[in-house]
Amino acid sequence: MSVAFDHRDPGTPEAAWQAVDLGTEPLVLDRTHLVVVAAHPDDETLGAGGLIATAAAAGHDVTVIVATDGEAASPEQRGLALLRRQELTAALYRVAPRAHIRHLGLPDGGLRENTRRLASMLTAEFAAFDPDDTLVAVTWWGDGHRDHRVLGETVRTVARGARVIGYPIWYWHWGDPDSPDPGPWVELALTPRAASAKAAALSEHASQYRTDDGDPVLHERMLAHFQRDREVFVDAGEPVPAAPVDIGRFEEFFRTHDDPWGFETRWYEERKRSILLSALPRRRFTRTLELGCATGTLTAELAQRSDEIVGVDASETALRRAAERVPGAVFEQRTLPQEWPDGEWDLIVLSELGYYWSPGDLSLALERITGSLASDGVLVACHWRRRIPDASLDAEAVHRAIARRGLQRLARHVEEDFILEVWTPYGVPSVAAAEGLT
Repeated sequence: MSVAFDHRDPGTPEAAWQAVDLGTEPLVLDRTHLVVVAAHPDDETLGAGGLIATAAAAGHDVTVIVATDGEAASPEQRGLALLRRQELTAALYRVAPRAHIRHLGLPDGGLRENTRRLASMLTAEFAAFDPDDTLVAVTWWGDGHRDHRVLGETVRTVARGARVIGYPIWYWHWGDPDSPDPGPWVELALTPRAASAKAAALSEHASQYRTDDGDPVLHERMLAHFQRDREVFVDAGEPVPAAPVDIGRFEEFFRTHDDPWGFETRWYEERKRSILLSALPRRRFTRTLELGCATGTLTAELAQRSDEIVGVDASETALRRAAERVPGAVFEQRTLPQEWPDGEWDLIVLSELGYYWSPGDLSLALERITGSLASDGVLVACHWRRRIPDASLDAEAVHRAIARRGLQRLARHVEEDFILEVWTPYGVPSVAAAEGLT
């Protein structure tokens, strides 16, 4: 829902809202990671600054993700985007000095036109969190502001498994207290310390309430809504579980197709395998794990460079064909990432699989990949970049999530059709350095 309003209007007085009983329930902070998602710098402070301060004081991890830099607030002002980032950093230092800040850098006022990119970037961010232990606060999807609505709706779609609450900003300005939104509403009572920290954070966003022309976006009547001793949110309801991968569909596909996806017949597939093999930084590996090995076309070539190789797939039919193709390999039927193979690996190959996982499963998979990778191990990830109708994620989301796992990237190959990257723990030398050429 978008609403026509003007920030220069006097708006609904705060006293009118104080007289309304929204039927709120207390917000219980029973999850140890708080993720606050804002459309623009200052949204997070206005709507959830007290929540951030409360969570930080309780020792919870706090991450703030900001979709745009708010540069459209005053288009004629040069350097506003940088200024607003600086204000955000200063404000968060007041409420949660150790908070993690993530800037997506999307166009202010253009989230609807960049919905797919927004979803991809947010998916990668949420892949780093355990959804069962995460509370997500995002600009409310019913707030009336287009960017707020699009961001709220996108987060509700992406953050499956996490609890999501929406914080209103402009609703307090244009809403009618005589017929308030039905919610359901939850509220967090602020301690004097949290309220004081929020007030100090608000003071850092000077570009929005102090202007040379006397026409600030946040005038005194608007700011009054955020000087309460409580913060009020709309509860999105029970977390939406991530849709599981339909393993039966893949099994049926392998049963009814001799060469699914043209592994054996298409030049695209043959060339891609050659690029992947050429990108490997070592001539030979001791233990190789191939995730989603399918019928073993790539496994056969990896086996020639591995002392031991294990291929994992959920399809019984695919594994039977793979075992016929590569008799010396070990093949295991497992549902990934829950059923993870034991052991440590110096090469793990993740090819054309990551986008079928939910954000939560991708996070679990990457945790287990990094946990089972040898100290000098190699992770190779390769994914189709075009749209896959039944995939939960896309290639960009998967590879951004990998980039956040604390690994160093040795190689990156990007084409219109696919992306291939090679990762290792930090400190592993490049190919030239390992051979004494540098």
